[in-house]
Amino acid sequence: MAIAKAERLMNLALCLLGTSRPLSKRELRESIEAYLEAGSDDSFSRMFERDKDDLRELGLVIETVENLDGEVGYLARRDSNRLPPITLDAEEAAALGLAAKVWQQARLAGAASGALQKLRAAGLPEDVDPYEAHSALEPRIPVHEAAFEPLMLACRDRRPVVFDYRKATAARPETRNVEPWALECWRGHWYLAGWDRDRGAERVFRLSRITGRVRSRGTRFTAPVPDVVTVRETVSSWAGEIADRSALIRLRSGAGYPLRAKATAVRELGDGWDELEIPYGHGLDAWLVEFGPDVVVLEPAELRADVVDRLRAVAKG
Repeated sequence: MAIAKAERLMNLALCLLGTSRPLSKRELRESIEAYLEAGSDDSFSRMFERDKDDLRELGLVIETVENLDGEVGYLARRDSNRLPPITLDAEEAAALGLAAKVWQQARLAGAASGALQKLRAAGLPEDVDPYEAHSALEPRIPVHEAAFEPLMLACRDRRPVVFDYRKATAARPETRNVEPWALECWRGHWYLAGWDRDRGAERVFRLSRITGRVRSRGTRFTAPVPDVVTVRETVSSWAGEIADRSALIRLRSGAGYPLRAKATAVRELGDGWDELEIPYGHGLDAWLVEFGPDVVVLEPAELRADVVDRLRAVAKG
């Protein structure tokens, strides 16, 4: 049904853009097959009015003109619907080119390549190659999770979803009913922020822990969608970006560079170990587990217990 409507809207837009004079509703009905198939004049009239409003919401400027006989006609003048010329300086074009490069490892690679060709026509300098392997800037957002594309579309279309999710401390996945808000990449991992219907609260889900297929639900959102900035703050807080205290850990010498970069204090212990004081926020336990036997949590006790629980869950498979 969505494809049929999109085709009908496209045909109506082409008719209105391609005419040199206003077309009446009768003429438009005779020109578009979907309108000919309408069961009655009333159903056609309702369909046409909805389509006309949808095209206007999409930005098409449709004029309503009344001729000398009082008949109403419609047209969309090309000069009223032509986009202004887009000009980019070298820095702007290069920045957009780099943005296109980011998605070359994702399912959006085709769209990014097409956009890059348009950037070339819009002024992207030939000596700026965002795909050059030896470029000084190598932005990459790897997307290996199968859940990324269906969740991206669900966020765009404001469509609730259902998926099975395995927490780091759980041996088996649980079914989650979520109203998806946005996808965010943090420390090389993708996260979904949204409203968990079963728990009645906002939640953040790491895509690599989603198992099975993401299923859509034909219902409306029940919770308001926050501003995108608020969503990013939620993800960073949930993933451990916002810290309100400190933790003390032992780290094997020569290991854990990201932890060393975050440390507020480092002390050599000898025997191949260092002691680090690092910011402690929500999600730090999950991050520390990734370093395996190279990290030992000294304090606080609750963080140590959380890390131990996660390691035991991993050991159980």
